This record gives sequence, C-alpha cells and structure tokens, in this order.
Amino acid sequence: MEHRILVGTGAFLAIMVLVGWIAINEGGRMQAFQRQYEARAIERGAELFTANCTSCHGPNGYGLTGIAPALNSPQLFGHDFLAISNREIEALTIEVAGGAVTPERQVEIDARLVAIQTERAALMAPMQAAVDKGYNPEEPSRLRKLNWNSTLHNFIYTTLVHGRPTSGSYWPNLMAAWAQSGGGSLRSDQVEDLTTFILNWDRGSEWTVDDLLTVEQFPRLPVDNALVLDLQAQIAEGGGGVPRVGVETPIEAIMVGLVDVAGDPVAGQALYNGALACAGCHMNGAVAPTTEGTFTRVNEVRLLDPQFANYTAQMYLAESIIHPNDYVSPGYGANLMPANFGERLTYQNLADLIAYTSTQDQPVD
Repeated sequence: MEHRILVGTGAFLAIMVLVGWIAINEGGRMQAFQRQYEARAIERGAELFTANCTSCHGPNGYGLTGIAPALNSPQLFGHDFLAISNREIEALTIEVAGGAVTPERQVEIDARLVAIQTERAALMAPMQAAVDKGYNPEEPSRLRKLNWNSTLHNFIYTTLVHGRPTSGSYWPNLMAAWAQSGGGSLRSDQVEDLTTFILNWDRGSEWTVDDLLTVEQFPRLPVDNALVLDLQAQIAEGGGGVPRVGVETPIEAIMVGLVDVAGDPVAGQALYNGALACAGCHMNGAVAPTTEGTFTRVNEVRLLDPQFANYTAQMYLAESIIHPNDYVSPGYGANLMPANFGERLTYQNLADLIAYTSTQDQPVD
C-alpha cells in the first residue's frame, strides 16, 4: 500500500511539474507559432503579389510610372522624415505662446528655429527627386492625406476586396476587386495573405531617404479627379441623370441592385465626410452611433436582434442608410437621420458608403 502511495505521489508531482513547464513555456510557444504562421502567410502573399500585382505595382512594389502607385513606400506606412523637427518647432511655439519667455530665452528660441529650418532644408534637399514625382514631405502619410480613420490593414484589405472603381479616371487601368465576394478570383484567406505580405514591407522607424527615392510612382488623390468631384456635385444637387436608389425601394430590391456594383471605400469616405456630412452626427456619438466600430456593432450586436435574422451586414447597412427609421439604434431618437438619401444616392454611391462603413470593424471599448 505504501509503495502505491509513493508511486501515486511521485506521478502526481511529475504531472504537476510537466503542467508547470508547459504553462511557463506556452507564451513563447504561441509566439513562435504566430511568427511561423505570419511567415507562411507572407510567403503565400508574395506568390500572389508576383502573379497578380506586379504588372501594375512593379515587381518590388515600387509602382510603375503612370500605371499605379508604390506599395513598398514610406508614404503608405506614414513615415514622417520631418517628425523630429516638427515636434521641436511645435514645442518651441507652445513655449512662446505661454507668454512666460524672457528676452534672453526668446533670443535662444529664435536662433534655434533658424537652425531647425537650416537642418530641414538640408534633410529635404535629397528628397527633391521624390518631390518631383509627387511626394510632399509636409504630408508624408497616405492615410492621413485621405482622412482615412481606420487601420492600414483595413485600407489595404478593403481595397483588395472592393477594388477602386473610380481609379480608372486617374490611372490607365482601374483597381479591380480581387476578392471572390467582389467578383474577383481570390478567396478571403488569400486576400489576407496578400495584405500580410504588403504590410511586411513596413520598416517602422528605419525608413531612409534612399528608400523614398526608390519609389517610381506616388499615389494620386481621388478627390482631385473630375469623376469624384462630379459625383459629389450630383449628390449635392440631386441631378446628373443617374438613376437613384429610391426612398420607397424595398431592401430586397436594393440588394438586387447592389449585386453587380463594387463599392470603393475611399470614395465612400469622401462622401461620408464631405457631400453627405455623415460625420457631423456620427463623429462623437452624441446624435448618432459613432463611426468607429460600426461594422463590429452590426455583426456582434445588431444582427443578433430577431428582426435581422435573415440579414447580412451589408443588408443592414443599406437599410440603415435608405430606410433609417425602420430601425432606430437604442439610445437614439427617430427622425434624426435624413430619410431622403434614396432620392440622392445612386447604387454606386450606396455601395461606396457600405464599403467604407465596412472598414470600421475595429473593437470599441
């Protein structure tokens, strides 16, 4: 009996030691697994990029002049070569604005500001070749320039999913929808792999001016082209001869009308923040639900309501825009959102808005 007790006690202690060892090393094991998973995703994404993207964006992602912009670029990843000097200028400006600067200190500040400007000029001089191609060192972030308020991952992923229907007005070939859900050839996991590969180009704080100079083509702003401006003018004026969705159109018919329409999230954001002024009410949640986290709330909260049992997220968003009073989000009042968007929006406009709001899928506290 004593022998059995000793054997059992020993086995129990061995198991506890093994469990403890596994628990201690689990974090490292999971990190290693995550690194391996990402490495494989990058490899698969590289193959997809070579097969599908190099003819427009170049074999190394530097873009092709007059064809399509670079993806392997400090501008896409928001690297600011002037960040240090900008922060120092801001700090000195705040100090002066505080009104407690002595004459001696003011002389020091003035001298330092002159020195900073000299340093900036020396830093910007080698960038001139990039400036000549369209780069603006004072506006270094592609996403900030577009007023994109979601993540870079979402910007790349949704562009691959939805394409960029308006890009044909400022590039020779429009950016096609690559995902099968948008009529393309790639599965959702392949779109994710391709996104992971593009994100792998980020050098963080290690971007150099030499990296900037390897860029062959910088992006063009869609808001600068006549097509998007005309689109916004049509919405503002309610004209243009393009058929509208209609305020009385049932949601089922609306979804049929959207079947062959690829939404452009960037054009949708331009409408959301511009001609339609949606952000005015949705920005801080005081009048309407916040923009941030829209897609998360739709999928994790709204679609759980029994009345939306047969709805998709896109269906819910379309109905919310065209028939806003059919369902009023808890905590907000009816008749606050305009009910005439059906008279103002084409199916392309609606698809663009849905594509943009679909990017708002980050968790919200």
